[in-house]
Amino acid sequence: MKFQAEWIQPEADMGSICPVFKKEWEIRKKVQRAELFLTALGVYTVRVNESRISDYVLAPGWTAYQKRLQYQQYDITSFLQRENSLTATVGKGWFRSPMPGWFESEDKRRRAKQNCGLWGEIRIFYEDGTQEILPTDSSWQCGESAVRFSEIYDGETYDARFVTEEWKPAKIFSLPAQVLILQEGEEIREMERVFAKAVFQTPKGETVVDFGQEVTGYVEFTVEAKEGEQVRILHGEVLDAGGNFYRENYRSAKAEINYTCRSGKQTWHPALTFFGFRYVKLEQFPGKADPSQFTAITVYSNIRKTGELRCSDAGLNQLFSNIFWGQKGNFLDVPTDCPQRDERLGWTGDAQVFVKAASYNYDVETFFRKWLHDMAADQREDGAIGQVIPDYMPKAKPSAAWGDAAVICPWQIYLCYGNKQVLTEQFACMKRWVDYITRSTKTPYLWTGGEHFGDWLGLDAPSGSFKGSTREELIASAFYAYSTGLLVKAGKAIGEDVTRYEQLYANIVDTFRKAYPTYQTQTEYVLAIQFALTENPQEAADALARRIRQNGCKMETGFVGTPYILHVLSDFGHADLAYSLLLRKEYPSWLYSVGKGATTIWEHWDGIMEDGTFWSTRMNSFNHYAYGAVADWVYEKAAGIQIVEEAPGFERVRIAPSPDSRLEWLEASIQTRHGKIASKWTHTGSSVRYEIETAVPAEIIVDGLKRSLYPGRYTFWGACRTLAGE
Repeated sequence: MKFQAEWIQPEADMGSICPVFKKEWEIRKKVQRAELFLTALGVYTVRVNESRISDYVLAPGWTAYQKRLQYQQYDITSFLQRENSLTATVGKGWFRSPMPGWFESEDKRRRAKQNCGLWGEIRIFYEDGTQEILPTDSSWQCGESAVRFSEIYDGETYDARFVTEEWKPAKIFSLPAQVLILQEGEEIREMERVFAKAVFQTPKGETVVDFGQEVTGYVEFTVEAKEGEQVRILHGEVLDAGGNFYRENYRSAKAEINYTCRSGKQTWHPALTFFGFRYVKLEQFPGKADPSQFTAITVYSNIRKTGELRCSDAGLNQLFSNIFWGQKGNFLDVPTDCPQRDERLGWTGDAQVFVKAASYNYDVETFFRKWLHDMAADQREDGAIGQVIPDYMPKAKPSAAWGDAAVICPWQIYLCYGNKQVLTEQFACMKRWVDYITRSTKTPYLWTGGEHFGDWLGLDAPSGSFKGSTREELIASAFYAYSTGLLVKAGKAIGEDVTRYEQLYANIVDTFRKAYPTYQTQTEYVLAIQFALTENPQEAADALARRIRQNGCKMETGFVGTPYILHVLSDFGHADLAYSLLLRKEYPSWLYSVGKGATTIWEHWDGIMEDGTFWSTRMNSFNHYAYGAVADWVYEKAAGIQIVEEAPGFERVRIAPSPDSRLEWLEASIQTRHGKIASKWTHTGSSVRYEIETAVPAEIIVDGLKRSLYPGRYTFWGACRTLAGE
């Protein structure tokens, strides 16, 4: 599509004030339809004749802006009148905010200095067959808006008294047109409204609002005020041991709202930023605050919920809820690590460990394909993948298990949705990543000599280290093998010649076995077994199980080992131990945080320690989805719903439930492209009842016996070494 639009910006720098652009026009004929195409350098809100025209918020989203900038297409026919006015306010957003917040770099300074800009055009099609095009150009006007400041980390300042009175012609500037792409990802939307549960006074005398649930989004408040009165709101995730408001873990992110009231009753929320929070502190607020005045509006990508997990244990149900909320809060256009502190980046390692659970919980095909396109765009010249995508840390060293997202994520999206296009689109990126390792290693067929995150946050870490005790080069070499093996599978799926990579994979496995004949940590055992790198997986799994039991049934794994540890145990006859780890309530465990009142997944097992104090202020997010990867074990092993790799997209399924007597019942379901797959087991005394629903041909395995199923609903009885169907 060819456009006449030019990029426009304010005539002069407005500093921290967000500019508003305006176009006015008159219609004298009958309109058949009218469309608006729009994007910005920053994030924008747009209104036609004072009406909001779309549910999309924080448009145009976050992409690798220098190479890919989305524009949006809106139908504005119903909003038109005889006299018309379009206004668009532009905030810094991800484009110009100083990200990441905890260190300075040349790239960060470059981005912070970028000018804002607006691009778009209005196309009006009349009933008489003519059309009118109103592109952004010098006829558009620009002025200061009531948004006096807006930024990703620090929040938003708004003056409700302000009216734009001084308008000046917009200034034209140029950008390469080829960076523009039509909206590709899911729209970011206001998804739920969470009403305040309480307003209370802390022991320090602070006025705090509790929403009862950690969310990502912003607070909407209603207040009766005099002109000029102030509202100042700070955001926090948790209370401290004394019950006081706490926000030191936000680090340098101010995460605040500053609002100057007009006279009378008014309702407002920010529009050009977002926060991660459960609590807000009212630093200034006219009158006595009441819960009815506050609503938390959740904001995330418009992903459709497809998974359900429930069981007889209230603690596990809360864990399941935390996993879903953690995903929603961090799937805001890119898969971020956390939504609250001075970070909020698309960490590749977090994304790859969680992608399987994510794809069962929600329909994330469009979401991930868009993010993977940005990964390919930001892939470095030597084939390396950055630690975060979009790559806002271009000088950071690539790491094993982080860069491997380039292969693991597209493969999982293909398996879950059955669409080969994701492999076709990403295959070059996948190959270049594996080739990068091959070229950069110091030892043929292993990955040595690099710098890595190791088993990040492993509990067996030496004092002062975040990396765990697992040998970094073992992790790197294991993922080198895993990614190469997946690359071979992906190539075969789309008809590529992968002969060279098949030989490479065989050489890596052979070399790994010689280099690492024994294992020193839980994570080393887990990776060697999960990635089929050990010659004796059963022997290794038995040794791992003994090691865990000797450690008091405690995990010592971090971001690398934890996602696979329950799978390895279940696959080799230790499902009882897997359940013991899942059901453990003491630190370290998934249920420990539940016992401490968590409503999302924590970054650290002991983000809040047993005595109520905090792990640290340096790096302590209470909404960090990575450990929520355990959900994929619940779907696949506990409930037994498994993709058949030869039939991707759930065209066929294997259902092999693994019940445990410590739970009365457990059920899971996934709404696939072909319909619903559901599995529930219930203990009924001496037997177990299995209730199965499948929309596709399935193989069910109960007590070691197999049976083929047509689509339908079935009930089976097990635990008596017989399989009887109804």
